[in-house]
Amino acid sequence: MIPPGSTLGVLGGGQLGRMLAHAATRLGYRLHVYEPQENCPAGEVATREFNFAYEDKERLKDFAAGCSAITYEFENVPVKPLWAIEEMVPLRPHWDVLEVCQNRAREKNWLKRNGIPVVPFAEAEVGEDLATAIRQIGMPCIVKTADFGYDGKGQLKVASKGDIPAAVKAFAKNRAVVEGFIDFKCELSVVIARNSEGQMSTFPVAENIHTKHILDFSIVPARIDATVAAKAAKLAENIATAFDLVGLLAIELFMTHEGELLVNEMAPRTHNSGHWSLDACVTSQFEQQVRAITGLPLGSTEMTVPSAVMVNILGDAWKWDGDHMVGAPDWAQLLSEPRAKLHLYGKSEPRPARKMGHFTVTGKSMAKTFDLARKLKTALND
Repeated sequence: MIPPGSTLGVLGGGQLGRMLAHAATRLGYRLHVYEPQENCPAGEVATREFNFAYEDKERLKDFAAGCSAITYEFENVPVKPLWAIEEMVPLRPHWDVLEVCQNRAREKNWLKRNGIPVVPFAEAEVGEDLATAIRQIGMPCIVKTADFGYDGKGQLKVASKGDIPAAVKAFAKNRAVVEGFIDFKCELSVVIARNSEGQMSTFPVAENIHTKHILDFSIVPARIDATVAAKAAKLAENIATAFDLVGLLAIELFMTHEGELLVNEMAPRTHNSGHWSLDACVTSQFEQQVRAITGLPLGSTEMTVPSAVMVNILGDAWKWDGDHMVGAPDWAQLLSEPRAKLHLYGKSEPRPARKMGHFTVTGKSMAKTFDLARKLKTALND
């Protein structure tokens, strides 16, 4: 066990690292952040901030020398520089989990090899015939960049043959994955923690609603049959065991109209759809991340309320005159609702589609809780 009073490290300095820092310091740990960009959200609240390129091996070694364990808040960290520090300090999860999750082709092939259900897919390397891969999967389909995609970035829907030339042009310089289009009933996610002793704990399954490919609402517990929720948790346990995971893993899934579950993507870190746990769970996903990487007993993931809805706050909620920001949202109005808990990420520059914060609404009735969450979001964006 890595005892409280030790120093933990996190690669990436965004809002997930910021909330991890809060959880770590509450448990008595110091947190060092390694992030190329200065004045990052996590750096504002961390014990120390290192602002250097991920590829700078010497600086990365300096960072690792002061840490008892290192984790991630961002999966698009280059893997090769981590080879220089893996003998110095535990990487939790290990870099091989990171390597799988940051490339869609590797990810889907890994899942398929391990017997985990995924959508039909085909790969196209740079210079290969993407049109052939599209025809192999059939239309409609989704073409995605194989590397470093998130929040809908780097993907394009191909509805018919007429869309193929545009897709070929858009992905001419990128490795791509072509996925069959799934007419799903809903999107789900589950966050699982596993420690070095093999103890595992899953959070309640979240139902996620996206707008323009960005998470809008997370509804917990998901409005699905208990047998489907149990199946999602079992899939998460199988994946964590196959990875020999130490740390946290988030798994996004599609649920078909027949109740079948297909894994869409994974992230070896805390997840946007798990933010509700800060206000509606005995142990938040961020505290659980600390517990998992330090060898502390995993905390209870029992909900403290019957229902919770998390709502993302994007830069669009600020008042704009063309490209100029002219006013902030009415925080006082939001906070006048006693069932709403606000979390802002300390980002200095609001931009459309940029995640600036979130709020969570809790209540006894899911229908009433979701209705209130939608009303509060509408009022915040007016």
